[in-house]
Amino acid sequence: MKRSTFLKAEWRKLAIANYAVEAACLLPFLPAGTELDSWNQTCYVSLVGFMFQKSRLAGIPIPFHSNFEEVNLRFYVRYKDEGFWKRGAVFIKEIVPRPAISFVANYLYNENYETMPMAHTWEITSNSLQVEYKWRKKDWNQFTISAFPAALMIKEGSEEEFITEHYWGYTRINDSVTSEYQVEHPRWMAYAVKDYSIRVDFADIYGEAFGFLDSQEPLSVMLAEGSEITVRRGLMLT
Repeated sequence: MKRSTFLKAEWRKLAIANYAVEAACLLPFLPAGTELDSWNQTCYVSLVGFMFQKSRLAGIPIPFHSNFEEVNLRFYVRYKDEGFWKRGAVFIKEIVPRPAISFVANYLYNENYETMPMAHTWEITSNSLQVEYKWRKKDWNQFTISAFPAALMIKEGSEEEFITEHYWGYTRINDSVTSEYQVEHPRWMAYAVKDYSIRVDFADIYGEAFGFLDSQEPLSVMLAEGSEITVRRGLMLT
């Protein structure tokens, strides 16, 4: 039976930087019942910046909270449900600019949201698309991508497909309980990246466990257009 709708929104202009990491650094964050998912025998952590637009809870727009930036750090897992593998993401931290969003996510759904000042710019011309997301803790952090302006379908079997087609979210509640929710969206299109710039203090924002990313170059950087999305209500797995 399909679960009821919790949230409808649009996720747009997803800037994604993918880092190769050792599996051992992710195991302390692994939700019960899940296992690490990999592509070409590589475990990934992804820094993702995007815009939430036209957000509606149970079909109702929330004043002043419908459009906002989000930046998250996530990794990839899978969960076997009655012989079928569900591929999902686990979020180390999700940064948003609205305290009410962090409050609801943290205290009602056991997520790890943090509120920070944020900003974004999209600059579109006939031959270029530039997307930038910024967020501030001590100093401003920044993720900027320059790309060609024509979006193309993501190829089957590609790294882009692996990164963008994880349709479940898993949250570690404790050593034996995991929260599971479903995210529905069509297959995305992506832009060919020309150049990028990442200035992020990973150790300060995400903890010393991810401080090594301060000096590590991503394996790949991509820019997906995104789409309308539906988030289904969660379920506790024991």
